[in-house]
Amino acid sequence: MLILGTMPGTKSLELNQYYGHSQNNFWKFMFTIFNEDFAADYETKKALLLKNKIALWDVLQYCDRVGSLDSAIKNEIANDFESFLKLHPNIKTILFNGQKAAVFFKKYIHLKKEYTLITLPSTSPANAGKTFQSKLDEWKVISTL
Repeated sequence: MLILGTMPGTKSLELNQYYGHSQNNFWKFMFTIFNEDFAADYETKKALLLKNKIALWDVLQYCDRVGSLDSAIKNEIANDFESFLKLHPNIKTILFNGQKAAVFFKKYIHLKKEYTLITLPSTSPANAGKTFQSKLDEWKVISTL
């Protein structure tokens, strides 16, 4: 499966790590879903995804944005999914970390093959409309795929 965000935020870019902001729940969700003890080490985080056959990327390769909010994204350019998916033919399911990732994907990407597309609530601390537990409950769909 492939999990897509929109574009790394300021803290993630600074750390050169996906979901690097300490208040982002992405990694907490992954460790909880796969019944693993949480680890702050980025190599351990990446190993958890590999072990569970999860790829992680972003819908956008470029955008103008002040700050980290998806709502501030302008002048976006999508990643080359046609080439990526050809290189990774075992991907059958694409999950979006938040509505905006799904919106940009559907705006720019026109798939030639059928994939299961699932939009999940954003793990960003800016998504305060749902509780940690309600978001986690939706993300648990990963364990059934």
